[in-house]
Amino acid sequence: MGDDKPAGGYDSTKLPSSSKPTYTVKITFHKATNLPVADFGDGSADPFILAQVKTSHSTRHSQDPYLRWRSKTIRKNLEPEWESSWTIAGIPSDGLSLSARIYDEDPSDHDDRLGKVELETGEINENWGKGINNKEYKVKKSGADLKAYTARWLCSTIGKSKLHANLFLSIQVLGKTDNNLGKAYTVNNFWWIHYSPVIGRMTGVKSEDKKGVEKYNFQANEIQLTGPVPNELYHRFVEFKTFVGGMFESTGIRGKILNKALHHQHERLYNFDKQTQHGEIDGPSKEFTLKFLEMCDFDQGGRIFTYVLTLDGLLRFTETGKEFGIDLLSKHTMHSDVNIYIAWSGEFLIRRLAHADESPDDPDQHTHPDENLPDGPPNSAPPKNPALYELIIDNDSGTYRPNADLIPIYTKFLKKNFEGLKIKVMACDDEKLKKIKETQKKVKGKEGDHVVYGQGSISSDGGSISSSDEEDLEERANNVNGENGDGVASGVTGDLEKGFNAIENPKNTVNNTVDRVKEKTKKN
Repeated sequence: MGDDKPAGGYDSTKLPSSSKPTYTVKITFHKATNLPVADFGDGSADPFILAQVKTSHSTRHSQDPYLRWRSKTIRKNLEPEWESSWTIAGIPSDGLSLSARIYDEDPSDHDDRLGKVELETGEINENWGKGINNKEYKVKKSGADLKAYTARWLCSTIGKSKLHANLFLSIQVLGKTDNNLGKAYTVNNFWWIHYSPVIGRMTGVKSEDKKGVEKYNFQANEIQLTGPVPNELYHRFVEFKTFVGGMFESTGIRGKILNKALHHQHERLYNFDKQTQHGEIDGPSKEFTLKFLEMCDFDQGGRIFTYVLTLDGLLRFTETGKEFGIDLLSKHTMHSDVNIYIAWSGEFLIRRLAHADESPDDPDQHTHPDENLPDGPPNSAPPKNPALYELIIDNDSGTYRPNADLIPIYTKFLKKNFEGLKIKVMACDDEKLKKIKETQKKVKGKEGDHVVYGQGSISSDGGSISSSDEEDLEERANNVNGENGDGVASGVTGDLEKGFNAIENPKNTVNNTVDRVKEKTKKN
């Protein structure tokens, strides 16, 4: 990037190729036995697995995120059976290191650690056979929460129960990896839909439950695309302000506080609890594309979505708009869970086409929500044919600023994943895109169905935040808690920002205070 631009954005660092053969490996978590009681009220637990894989592949930077996977949660069970699999390609022939931690899900507090299993496969190849087949591993208590094993330890001393829990898992080599990209990546597909009544109440979002009762709720989505994400799609956060680096890297007092706050916001938005929906779909396929469209509510209501694509191909998104904003910094920071590096970020929308066999740019083509088309929203249910929809997606993100020159590579990756869907990737400064979004926003006012994200504003423009506008991001960071009585930013540094400045620059703070006192004395 030029010297006149902030550091960050596109990073052209090459990923070293692997010198070893690579393979596709399937890890299956079957079940656990004899887990400790985590919820003493009902004498049970809500266990899930958080797994992490490491390989001998070199990384571009030490700040690259780890390869991770989460299982579904089994409710109220000390002998859970998951039978869930994680398929990873690009594993080098010297194998992988697996860390599988078992947690008790507790959305009202923090998830309790029930123990972990760690193993190394050693050398693997196409003749590895069944590999590890439904093998039993003792769950280590190191790092587990003390309360989870206190009662178990007391019972074991008098011979009434076994002390250790066990995890059963399999690891198989499915075959050699076709493309050698110098990295491991997830290839199987799954999705999560998260609901948060707390954020729903904060933002004024309502939805109907299965009984048709309208309640406050907020929906956040995750869908795992088939890897590999092209190596060229590699972007770092942009340091448009000095405090931004400390926030992402969690350095300095202010940076650590902001980093923790944004992690907390991410956890609240992508909240795992009894309402969370989960599923697995083999993709790319028509069924996979329809699931994505369903998570977007097809073309209903003139919605616009904010999204982040991680380096491992996990697409996270929520509806956004003029009336929705995330406190502290930007929406993309929170969606990425303050990740230093991601693949791509921006906004997108869905349009329905009148003719499935015609290009969206054809003169005879008509689209909804631009026009009121028959056989679909807002008058009837959306048709279930991916060819009748167009995904318009951009790079509108001031946090990461994806490089528009890479749009052809990004387009190819998306087309590979969403079978049948027509896809157009546009640059955020494209005048045609701006007109499309303006039309979408106008339609939302007419066709919106109560799923409106109206949050108390802390910016002078009523809560909006232009993802590509550096000044808006800076204003939002500076004006935290600096609103006037109408809930609108006062244009002065907020109380939180003042506190950070006082701690980090005590001398300047004292001098400024003295100057203000002198000025006030002169006026009197």
